[in-house]
Amino acid sequence: MTTRDPAGTRDRILDALETLLLDKGLSQVTLENVAATAGVSKGGLLYHFKSKDALLAGLVRRLGNRADQQLETAVDQGKSVAEWYLQTPHPDNAADAMELALYRSMLAAMRSVDGPQDTDADEVARALDEVLETWKTALDNEIPDPVQSEIVRLVGDGVYLRALLGAPPIDPTLYRQVVARLLGNDQG
Repeated sequence: MTTRDPAGTRDRILDALETLLLDKGLSQVTLENVAATAGVSKGGLLYHFKSKDALLAGLVRRLGNRADQQLETAVDQGKSVAEWYLQTPHPDNAADAMELALYRSMLAAMRSVDGPQDTDADEVARALDEVLETWKTALDNEIPDPVQSEIVRLVGDGVYLRALLGAPPIDPTLYRQVVARLLGNDQG
């Protein structure tokens, strides 16, 4: 008798979704293709994710968990939450480039999802709200001034959006000065 690992199957399905988004693009993200790539039946996929919307929400939550782990590592290494939030992704770095590609695909997928079929709120939007609220809470807990906390969040969001759009990189020296000023570490 074989034992099933629901968490393992769920992870395989999300791995398959990531692979399809990165390798083939959004047009190939169907429940059938994700199931085939994951090595499960469509029914098996639907057991874990009741719809494409639920599948994408699962990926948003997974990406949020990855970011939380990155934040925890950064804090363990002596960085503040704000310093982590304000870091710039580097497209030249393979890991950052893959993350940016995945987020670009996720954004495209989120924009293409039809609205909710029932009266419940959009599951993907709820998942994204949960992730963003976690980061906002972490910044608010670290920065006592709510206006300063919001400025840090908005600057971090803008920097990441620039990277997602493939805009030219920000001058690193100037950006370090911006971060220092935002965090009250500047000398001028």
